[in-house]
Amino acid sequence: MSTDSTSTIASTFLQDLKTQTADSHKKLEELPVSKSIMSPEMKIEDYTYYLSLMHDVHNDTEGLIFPFFSNRLEDLEQRRKKHLIEEDLIFLNAQKTNSEKVFQKEITSVPFALGVLYVVEGSTLGGRFILKNVSKFPELSGEQGVSYFNGYGDKTGSFWKSFLSFLADYEQEHNCREEIIEGAIFAFDSIYNHFAAK
Repeated sequence: MSTDSTSTIASTFLQDLKTQTADSHKKLEELPVSKSIMSPEMKIEDYTYYLSLMHDVHNDTEGLIFPFFSNRLEDLEQRRKKHLIEEDLIFLNAQKTNSEKVFQKEITSVPFALGVLYVVEGSTLGGRFILKNVSKFPELSGEQGVSYFNGYGDKTGSFWKSFLSFLADYEQEHNCREEIIEGAIFAFDSIYNHFAAK
């Protein structure tokens, strides 16, 4: 297979993944807690609350999803973010004392786990937009309190591209698009349920 047709197949899959998860993604973004973080009227309490909810998401991701990729994704350790949220919460005097389960189903396959990771990694890209909004607070305009939304800093774009490349290569090698998409929809819906329950 030529490189051109390989990259066409990969980009078709990534477009399908984006299209088939669009409704779940939009539903999550429409929740009051999601809107509050992008609102011009956002308060520090909204920000702290959102971080606390995302801590649960990353706690589950690092505990349940990361083990599937320990020998597959070279930069996996650099993708850990739970500790960044903890640092931000400490700075905001809002230490997290307990975590709630977000993914209420046993995840047993790499493709399904990869779909979940796609959603969580994608949120880092969105975090750069949120950063612009939260930085209007003087206490959050520097380095402290915004570690999580800083993501990978100026490497955020390249980290996302390298993840998408890994995702597309894995799908091509294992022909598992449906299971990856299923995992991504499950992740969006699980995060939605976690946010909506609050």
